[in-house]
Amino acid sequence: MKLELVATCLFGLEKLLGEEIEALGYEKISTIDGRVTFLGDEEAVALSNIFLRYAERVFIKVGAFHAESFDELFEGTRKLPWHEFIGRDDAFPVKGHAIKSALHSIPDCQAITKKAIVKAMTECYGITEFPETGIKYQIEFFILNDEATLMIDTSGVALHKRGYRKDALGAPIRETLAAAIAATSRPRENVLLWDPMCGSGTIAIEAAMKMKNIAPGKNRHFAAEEFSFIDKKIWERAREEAAEGEIKTDFEVFASDIDPDAVELAAKNARLAGVDDVVKVFSMDARKISAPGRRATIVTNPPYGERLGTLREAEALYREIGVHFRSLAPWQVYIITSHPAFERFYGKKADKVRKLYNGMLPCYLYQYFKNK
Repeated sequence: MKLELVATCLFGLEKLLGEEIEALGYEKISTIDGRVTFLGDEEAVALSNIFLRYAERVFIKVGAFHAESFDELFEGTRKLPWHEFIGRDDAFPVKGHAIKSALHSIPDCQAITKKAIVKAMTECYGITEFPETGIKYQIEFFILNDEATLMIDTSGVALHKRGYRKDALGAPIRETLAAAIAATSRPRENVLLWDPMCGSGTIAIEAAMKMKNIAPGKNRHFAAEEFSFIDKKIWERAREEAAEGEIKTDFEVFASDIDPDAVELAAKNARLAGVDDVVKVFSMDARKISAPGRRATIVTNPPYGERLGTLREAEALYREIGVHFRSLAPWQVYIITSHPAFERFYGKKADKVRKLYNGMLPCYLYQYFKNK
């Protein structure tokens, strides 16, 4: 079955996500903020959920149309081929978003969309009541600039929830964002990657998973595994491909933190992720780290907000690590933070700054290639 698929992501990760999709062998159709649309099939549903590091969810696009009124939303939704996916006993709850559109009431849009799908199903199956006791097909509408897109969620639980982080410290970085930051730092076998304020260990773990070619979704379940039109063998083959693709590497990651609770948690998470052979976790003050004679890249998310008592404490920490990290030249440094004046306290203007989002929180990746 030919399908249009939509992979959503955090704002700022669209390019990385698009490259991943193309690496899987699928053709991109379009890219807008937070989502990439591409062509695929049933196998693409399995592979994209299991292999994509930067996606938040993968949807099947059922159709799209212009909708400035509830009548247009109803008729456009009713005309879509819902029967190709949803059986007469299946559940089909509706949720969604509307941005910069005449239709802005989410509850009303939900009700109209649900009513239209029921109408379409009635016309197909010849019944008026649907028990919704079978497989769950989560319907999601997305209305942007009066263009409505109707989709079916294939992921279920968001893809950033890999399964290895059972517990986390306050304000943890999302796994998909950590993976993107790690990738941006260009991890390689002959260069140590060090997160000296590792918290739950997410950045270090995601870097190690990438270098070991561990598929991020290999150990978790997806909503589409229950879909009747996707053969179970497709999922089996996709997981076999993931297992066969894992590699050994000489890549080395240090994950350290001054907080012993963080160190214990990061070590536990590294074991659950299957990267404890690559990630060395230990206790150390970030203001005292050193590895004489080694090439290294610092990639870190310093404590801020919920992870540190006061703003003044955070700013004092930025000053201190700024002095110390520059003394480690020629090490490169990548720091992600939402503090708007980070460079001033760090004491050096970044060579490159990239705006990203941790969930809905805007933050900035400060990149120091010439760390002097």
